[in-house]
Amino acid sequence: MSKRFQGYIQLSLAMVLVGSTVIASKIIASGLPPFTATALRFAIALPLFLGLMRATATPWPRLPKGDWLILFLQAGAGSVGYTTLLISGLKLTPAADAGVIIGTLPVVSAAIAVIILGERPQRSVLMAALLAAAGVLAIVFRLEAAGPHSLAGAALIFGAVICEGLFILLGKRLDSEIPPLTLSALMAGFGGAIAIPFALAELPLAGTTGAPALAAVAYYALVPTIGGFLLWYAGLEKVSGTEASVFTALAPVSALLLAAAALGEPIAANQMIGMGSVLLAVLSLSLRTTNLTRTGHAAQPTTSLQER
Repeated sequence: MSKRFQGYIQLSLAMVLVGSTVIASKIIASGLPPFTATALRFAIALPLFLGLMRATATPWPRLPKGDWLILFLQAGAGSVGYTTLLISGLKLTPAADAGVIIGTLPVVSAAIAVIILGERPQRSVLMAALLAAAGVLAIVFRLEAAGPHSLAGAALIFGAVICEGLFILLGKRLDSEIPPLTLSALMAGFGGAIAIPFALAELPLAGTTGAPALAAVAYYALVPTIGGFLLWYAGLEKVSGTEASVFTALAPVSALLLAAAALGEPIAANQMIGMGSVLLAVLSLSLRTTNLTRTGHAAQPTTSLQER
């Protein structure tokens, strides 16, 4: 088996694990408040990241103050904002719908770069945005018919996608290169520190915590966060950033199929239409990135969801 093919397998497994976070979050939403679950997730993951850093002799970085501020903001958006909005939205929305909406991340990230960074939108980016919007609308129109609470859930999940897009944008503002393992440990540390005060405020609302929710938090911390991180970067070493970005399209597919297999949610026609539109949008962005690489513009690898 070639190293490139090994990389494809590792990246595919990593994205399947990312899709499984939607299922875990759905279970968590039924038994834990969002900030409490987020704080517990990082309380489990952080010691393991620190242990991996020690085992691999990974040093702590010396960063300027500006980079420390960016890292803190990244943790607030990507580590805490994404997780809490996703859990909150899944209290109101089927996991299969959430998987489709989360699949718009590459397009949302490109749109944020156009709006905030002032990048000139290419025709392929605009086409991808329209396709992704069509995919989300295929979900939202059915949700709107189901009631305002479901529509609110879709809005919360799309807010989680925006938070993740901001996470990626802020990462481009860093002046220093930070090893991936160190970055993940910092995100877990800052994320836990941000979530703890809110988790304490949730204590009167916590009620009785069920074993399935606690098990789902442990799974989220250990498997997608730690295991997904190791698989993603092991695969990234064997392929180009352009190739790796294509595999992010597997995450929403994984979420949709796992919602049917693990939660028994039926896959509706509008979900399939939405998924198809989102996958086409991601593919069009991937083709654009490939063209830019061939013309001499270096492509930056997409930051994966499990990295927070």
